[in-house]
Amino acid sequence: MAQAKIQSKMTEAQCAKFSRTLSMADRSGRLLETLDQLEMRVEALREAASAMEQERECILETLQSIQNGQEMRNICAGEREELDLTANRLMGRTLSVEISVGTIRNPMQEDALNKATAIIDELVKKLLDDMECGRQRLLALHAACVTEAPPCPIDQKFQAIVISCALEDQKKIKRRLETLMRNVENAERNIKIMDHQKLEQPKANGC
Repeated sequence: MAQAKIQSKMTEAQCAKFSRTLSMADRSGRLLETLDQLEMRVEALREAASAMEQERECILETLQSIQNGQEMRNICAGEREELDLTANRLMGRTLSVEISVGTIRNPMQEDALNKATAIIDELVKKLLDDMECGRQRLLALHAACVTEAPPCPIDQKFQAIVISCALEDQKKIKRRLETLMRNVENAERNIKIMDHQKLEQPKANGC
């Protein structure tokens, strides 16, 4: 009789322990599922913020292009001043939107980013001093960031630095170089237009 009671208690204890284990496993599984869902939401949040960051850059670039474009020069001073004020107002409102998507980097990636940034900063100075020479350098740097075969020589040293950067930084470096390429193209186009107008001015006066 006593032995039967002991056996019964042991069976009850084992069942209770087994039930608790299942309950803990179930709870852990639910928490893991919740964390997986949150991870997807976090990535979606970062992607949305990154898209907004790119949209902000695009708006600023477009406003600058309008202000420095040939169409702005072809209108009278009064209208140009009014349009310029509107563009400045929009630029100020755009700049008031602050978006920041941080990137987690290890020390090697941090060092690589600093080196890449320094090289591009030096390139910007070169473009201001000698646009044609700087343009060739710009093409070589951009060629180091694309996967398809570029039509120009690649800066192998810069490519090695970019590969050492975090993936998000690699994308930002490429975007910055592409923005510089568009700015150089627009500047060269404006120079040609202004020079053409200067050459044609005496002819117009002669007529």
